[in-house]
Amino acid sequence: MVYVEQQSKSKAANKGRILVVDDHPVVREGLTYLIDEEEDMVVCGTSQNIPEAMKAIESLKPDMVTVDISLNDASGLELIKMIKTQFPDLPVLALSVHPEQLYAERAIRAGAKGYITKREATGQIITAIREVLNGKMYLSQRMTDRLLQSMVGGNKSGAETSPIDRLSDRELEVFSLLGRGQGTRQIAEHLHVSVKTIETYRLRISEKLNVDNASELLWSAFQWASEQDKTRAAEVLSGPS
Repeated sequence: MVYVEQQSKSKAANKGRILVVDDHPVVREGLTYLIDEEEDMVVCGTSQNIPEAMKAIESLKPDMVTVDISLNDASGLELIKMIKTQFPDLPVLALSVHPEQLYAERAIRAGAKGYITKREATGQIITAIREVLNGKMYLSQRMTDRLLQSMVGGNKSGAETSPIDRLSDRELEVFSLLGRGQGTRQIAEHLHVSVKTIETYRLRISEKLNVDNASELLWSAFQWASEQDKTRAAEVLSGPS
């Protein structure tokens, strides 16, 4: 499903045109309402998965895209990478329920111009959208400080890095799918890779998370995925604050 903005060209001529990509209808509708209330921006379309999003970008030619990190068909990080490759000048804002400590840096590395959590106040979300739409970067001050610290010499604050942070984007995706009950063969089919490749990912994940066997890996993945799903479900029910 792709929603096409119904405003006349004359009304939308001077507005930044935004494509919203999120797999939850209530979030798409909520963001559309918020954005369309602004004088300088308008939603030109919405998409719920990667194929729809890429088609919408091609046909609607938005000025900016907001991308949910967690999509039903794949990781939003993969979509950001695809947009960066095929539409390098199109700015992307990652908008997600996931904590910025886990995904903000990954999103920026993938090609996003900013990251904000859906738990932020609506005014702050609009500010983030406007900043990215106007060609600027957007991150919270806390995340900006963390990235700058990393650039100038790594983590010198003494704070522990979460073991999850050690996983690559693909390893994190495999870990998430394991936690949602998918087996090795299912994950291989989902990601269009070989079973052997997934087995290699599982081994790397186990090493990075310091787990001793397959059962412990699956239990860790299940616990992590459950916490992520609880956070996401609460956000969907509440909508943009």
